[in-house]
Amino acid sequence: MPIEFDDSRVDVGGVDDRRGGGGLGGLGGGGLALGGGAGVVGLIVYLIFNVLGGGSGTGGTGGLGLPIDTGQVGSSGQSETRQQLQQRCNSSGALDKYTDCRLIKVYNVADTVWSQEFQRRGLPYQAPKLVFFTQATRTGCGDASSSTGPFYCPADQELYFDLGFLQQLQDQFGAQGQFAQAYIVAHEFGHHLQTLLGTEPKVRAAQERNPSLANKYSVALELQADCYAGVWANLADASQQNGINLSQDNIAEAQKAAAAVGDDRIQQETQGRVNPESFTHGTAQQRSDWFTTGYRSGDIKSCDTFNQG
Repeated sequence: MPIEFDDSRVDVGGVDDRRGGGGLGGLGGGGLALGGGAGVVGLIVYLIFNVLGGGSGTGGTGGLGLPIDTGQVGSSGQSETRQQLQQRCNSSGALDKYTDCRLIKVYNVADTVWSQEFQRRGLPYQAPKLVFFTQATRTGCGDASSSTGPFYCPADQELYFDLGFLQQLQDQFGAQGQFAQAYIVAHEFGHHLQTLLGTEPKVRAAQERNPSLANKYSVALELQADCYAGVWANLADASQQNGINLSQDNIAEAQKAAAAVGDDRIQQETQGRVNPESFTHGTAQQRSDWFTTGYRSGDIKSCDTFNQG
């Protein structure tokens, strides 16, 4: 289902486009930004537990993947200048044709909405950067390869996406639709809010003090990011400028995407069994429910996932 934007203009000023630069080249088994899965057999299992499961061995947050087509210019090793990217993303029909342009536009809307909301609440706000990369890249959280998938790094306050990697996750987990893609951007943006609000460092400190509760804290952090994504959808839909006009089909796409990357759904798909003790993101039902809670409330105060049961 297409996303109906109030304004089709795309601003690439916040984009750090590293595609086509050959990556790091020499990762060779070095640390990954979200690399908590040593010894996992097989690429897809590694991806599930570190991309969708959100391992955070060196401080990365919220790794999960959603479907993004891989045929657009700029995602297959061809470099574009900022001017070329700006021109392409503002050409006729670009938001329907080019996934990277659409993600940049969602990022633009998220930045506008949260900047306004933080100002309304009297809170300081700083925009994150949106990074596109291929193969591998350096981050403030360590070196990341394309198998890391989309994630947020609190150390440098940047959202990282390798677009070419994500088709597999669409095919296997069925999280389809343009607003499913918007949900992934909004979820990672939610992790940025946690950094701005001081939640993320408090959670990491609590995990270090009590490692036995590390997964429980991780689940709460991830569900809160899902809730913030829902709040964003509400606020963006209500915005009078540079917002979006959502249908129930759009919301259903996001709910389905959130459920598709639930720990139980992923473990059942990849292992044929479910181990709740290893959950780091929450169940399919929890993820969908918390997105819905945020969407219905439109209020970040509704997203207290740390004091639930």
